[in-house]
Amino acid sequence: MKTLRILIVGGGIGGLATARALDRRGFRPQIVERAAEWPKSGTGLYLPANGFRALEALGLEEVVESRALVITRQRFLNHRGSLVTEVDLDRVWRACGSCLAVLRTDLHDALLSGATGLPLRPGTAIESITQGVGGARASFTDGSSAEFDLIVGADGIRSSVRRLIFDKQAPRLVGQVSWRFLVDGFPEIDAWTVMLGEGKTFLVIPLGRGRVYCYCDVNSSSAEDPTGGDLERLRRLFESFADPAPRIFESIIADPRDTYFSPIEEVAEGPSVRGRVVLIGDAAHGMSPNMAEGASLALEDAVVLAESIAAERSVNESLASFERRRSPRIGHVRAATHRRDRTRALPPVVRDAVLRLAGKRIFYANYRPLIEAP
Repeated sequence: MKTLRILIVGGGIGGLATARALDRRGFRPQIVERAAEWPKSGTGLYLPANGFRALEALGLEEVVESRALVITRQRFLNHRGSLVTEVDLDRVWRACGSCLAVLRTDLHDALLSGATGLPLRPGTAIESITQGVGGARASFTDGSSAEFDLIVGADGIRSSVRRLIFDKQAPRLVGQVSWRFLVDGFPEIDAWTVMLGEGKTFLVIPLGRGRVYCYCDVNSSSAEDPTGGDLERLRRLFESFADPAPRIFESIIADPRDTYFSPIEEVAEGPSVRGRVVLIGDAAHGMSPNMAEGASLALEDAVVLAESIAAERSVNESLASFERRRSPRIGHVRAATHRRDRTRALPPVVRDAVLRLAGKRIFYANYRPLIEAP
């Protein structure tokens, strides 16, 4: 099995983690990435501790932790700033490790360094996949083609591999649109803190040295940006929110930074394996980010896939093992995500009462299956 010809489509978090995991087990995968160069800017990322455990399996926990801030508390407030419930993350996750807040570019750089020496082709997208009895032929936009024993689709929620092999259905809007950005000058924010309004959410996560990663969303039946890219209109959407929201919006209006808008979408539930092709990360299970498990699940996918390939006698057995191990866990996160979205949609008075009475218990129930190793 060490001579397997493996192609990884996508050089993001899931793809690079898979390359690293396979390389550590003696395989030499190829990676193609449609972007010609890596982004030089970006936003932040919160990594629950099951993601940290996956980084340990990849041998990258120290380099990532050195660039990250350990998060020990999650605070849930109403939009007026009153505390609804607070969770001690060390108590929840002590069996796994640390919860981290990190710049997305720093995590990507760590994973890229972990894949140093592997064949990587930026500016190359996959164009077609033809499956046969013993493998799959991939054709690329640069005119080349090659045979592979295994193709890993790690190319995001709008995955070309998913469209070519699994289904052509576009991701589904879940009824929310979002904005993400970074701001400096807020050293007093020292915990993951979310403010819940009526049909609106504002989240701030400290990254260290006064920098915070901000995420906000509103309910919407359209995937279009309701502000038209106007930061003043975005500020007005959240003008009823308590401090620090007003100061943060004043900061980004006075000194505009990269602000990333995106509709919140999910892919249809379905198998992640078809023949010699497997999907991982958002390509397999992209969903609403309210569990903050997107990156952690992608890292876990990478570790489990490499373990399965190394342990089984054939590619088909490896992929069957991978799907058996991942399906229940992904299904749990998907179901918990949908429940959390329904809780969010409750009238604010009811929602806040539920979280005050049972917030800690709900939080633990959501994450308890993820405390166990995948």
